[in-house]
Amino acid sequence: MLPTLLLASALTFGPSMECAPAEAPLNAATLRELYEGGRPFKTFLRAAVRRKDLWDGNYDKGAGIDPSLVHRARAVGGTWRFLVVAVDSCSDSVSTIPYLARLAESVEGLDMRVIDSTVGRQIMEDHRTPDGRPSTPTVLLLDEEWKEVGCFIERPPTLRDWILENPESLEREALFERKMAWYAEDTGRETLETFVAMLESARRGEKICGA
Repeated sequence: MLPTLLLASALTFGPSMECAPAEAPLNAATLRELYEGGRPFKTFLRAAVRRKDLWDGNYDKGAGIDPSLVHRARAVGGTWRFLVVAVDSCSDSVSTIPYLARLAESVEGLDMRVIDSTVGRQIMEDHRTPDGRPSTPTVLLLDEEWKEVGCFIERPPTLRDWILENPESLEREALFERKMAWYAEDTGRETLETFVAMLESARRGEKICGA
C-alpha cells in the first residue's frame, strides 16, 4: 500500500509550450554562457514574487539538511556546477531548488546558478519529462569543462513515478494538495539524495539523467 502522502498530481503545474523544431544539443561553450548569465540563488530568492513564503520557508528548512548527504557530496571533490531552469510560480521548483541551494552552499567546489524558462527553453526541450513535457525545474550538472554530466527533471523519482502510474487517482485540487503534502513531509530529503547520487556517478564517469 502506498503511503498517504505519496499521492500527487499528474497534471502539469510548470510552464507548457508548443513543440518546436529540434535543435542541436547545447555545447559546453553555450552552457557556460548560460550559466555565467544566470543568477545566484539568493538573488533569485530576493526577486521571487510568486510562492514567496514557501521559497523562504523551504530555504530556511534547508539549513537542517542531513549532514551525511553533505559529507557524501564533499567526498566527491572537484568542481561542479548546477545550472537550474526555474520560475518562482512553479510548485515543483519551490519544493526542490531551495534545498539544492543549501547543498551547494555547504560544499566547496559546488556552485549553482538559476535561469528562467525563457532563457532555458532549449534545456527544457532537450530534457523532457517521461510524459513528453518541457518543465521546470530542469537542472543540469556541469563538470569543470562545462560539459553536461547529469540532469534532474521536474520531480524526485518516487513522486514522479507514482504520478505516472496513477494519473487519475484524485481530482486536480486534491492531487495538488497531496503532492505538496508529500514535499512538506519529505523536506528535500529525496531531492538531495538524487543530486548527491548524481554527483557520485559523475565522479565515476557515469551519467544520471532524469533518474
